[in-house]
Amino acid sequence: MLRPLALALLLACAAAPEAQDRQILFPDVPGLHTMVVDLHTHTVFSDGDVWPTIRVQEARRDGLDALAITDHLELLKRAPDVPGLDRNRSAEIALEASANGVSPLLVIRGAEITREQPYGHANAVFIEDANALLLDSARDVFAEARRQGAFTFITHPAWTTQRKDAIARLTDEQRQLVADSLVQGIEVVNDQTYSDEALQLALDFGLAILGTSDLHGVADWTFHEASGGHRPVTLVLAPERSASGLRAGLDAGRTVALFKQTLIGRERDVLPLLWATLGIGRTFYNNGGISVLNVELVNRSTTPLLLENRSAYALHNGIGVITVPAEGSVVVRFKTLERVLSVPISFAVLNAVTAPGEHPVLSMEVGPGMNR
Repeated sequence: MLRPLALALLLACAAAPEAQDRQILFPDVPGLHTMVVDLHTHTVFSDGDVWPTIRVQEARRDGLDALAITDHLELLKRAPDVPGLDRNRSAEIALEASANGVSPLLVIRGAEITREQPYGHANAVFIEDANALLLDSARDVFAEARRQGAFTFITHPAWTTQRKDAIARLTDEQRQLVADSLVQGIEVVNDQTYSDEALQLALDFGLAILGTSDLHGVADWTFHEASGGHRPVTLVLAPERSASGLRAGLDAGRTVALFKQTLIGRERDVLPLLWATLGIGRTFYNNGGISVLNVELVNRSTTPLLLENRSAYALHNGIGVITVPAEGSVVVRFKTLERVLSVPISFAVLNAVTAPGEHPVLSMEVGPGMNR
């Protein structure tokens, strides 16, 4: 007889791996592919609660293009039951599992460097051999990761275990790692937390902006996916949908974090993603000489868009804040005072952030019969 926990795990993963109702989807942008990736997850081979095959199943159900298994190098919480002497084993199991299934999934070899401050924690992904990272000197570990061609990023810089005030800062040692190109990114989102200060550090130091789940338990339970939640991910704007394309996008810093239905990234990357996501459907005036312009806003992603009207024209069917539902549309009615061929409209995207406290603005020209 199955134990209750085992039965619950089976039920959680019973749906087809390619189930569509929870997938994270965004359109491509001109010249680049939008890849949905999670570069920070754990399994029973360090301090996680699930076998690597479960991580692969979850990733497929969430519509991920790529998943990194990043078990801790120095922390083997499950050692009495899963010795974990080979730090590559969890990634190898996930790679084997990813080869089976209809939807493609890239599994990236990784590891979490797990040190006390001043070096702290960091993930190295696209590594060749995690065992070779088991070195005494923290700086030597970063250097070895770089020698293997890794992309390395600081994890949970606002973690209250190491930052009691939850303010992300870089130590002198971390700043030197950045200066020496041994660190290329930083998490602004980790699990259930977001850091304005980490976002500012990314902008100030030219680091890739990352959002990760840092999953230890079951994704469905951690992020309440059955009731509409989603894991934090990074949207990487890549020249091609492949491992090399993903790496090129990361190296170029073309990244946007997605956290609790909010996009976080540089304006350079967030704006083209929003322009690809927000479309204009029908635009028309009603008969009878009515001078209220109907504009259908269309959302091409699985994330709702929260817009604030910044136009010179007031709305006839709202107070100025509009929700465009995921993969849906809404008609907004502008009081243009007279029937015109076109008018400028603009919206601040309230669930997008391009710097601490700053929201991007989309401005466009619309008129009867115009769409995009």
